[in-house]
Amino acid sequence: MTKRVLPVLMALGCLLSPAVQAQGDYLYGEEVEGKPPSGAVVVLRGVDKITARITDIEAPLDEVAQFGSLQITMRYCHKNPPEETPEVSAFLEIEDHLPDQAPEKAFSGWMFASSPALSAMEHPVYDVWVMDCKASTPLIEAGKAPNRP
Repeated sequence: MTKRVLPVLMALGCLLSPAVQAQGDYLYGEEVEGKPPSGAVVVLRGVDKITARITDIEAPLDEVAQFGSLQITMRYCHKNPPEETPEVSAFLEIEDHLPDQAPEKAFSGWMFASSPALSAMEHPVYDVWVMDCKASTPLIEAGKAPNRP
C-alpha cells in the first residue's frame, strides 16, 4: 500500500509546495531575492508620553507612516519561523517633523521585539517599538507568489 500512496503524496507535495512556500514568505519574512515580500508591513506600538495614549501603527515597506509628529519608514522586517526562537526585527527610519522646523532624524537602525531596550528610540514625547512583521495581503491571493527553484 505504501508503494502506491507515496507517489501520490509526493505529487500532492509538489502541487502544494509553491503555495506553502509563498505563505512562508508572507508569514515569516523570509527573503525573496534579498528583499522582504513586497506587501511586507511592520506592526509597531507607539506611546504618546504626554497623553499616555497607546497606538498600533502599521508601516508598509518603503512607505511613510505617521504617528504624531513622527514619520516612520520601514526598510526591512523579518520574523523567525515558529520552529526557531521567536524574534521580530525591523530596520526603521524615523524623522520628527515639527511645525516651522526642519525635519530631524529621531532614529535610524534595527529594532528588536524581544529586546526593545537594546536599540530604542530616544524622544521626549514618543516611544515606538516593534511588535510584528506581516504582509498587508497574502501573496497567493495577490497573485505575487514568488517562484522558488
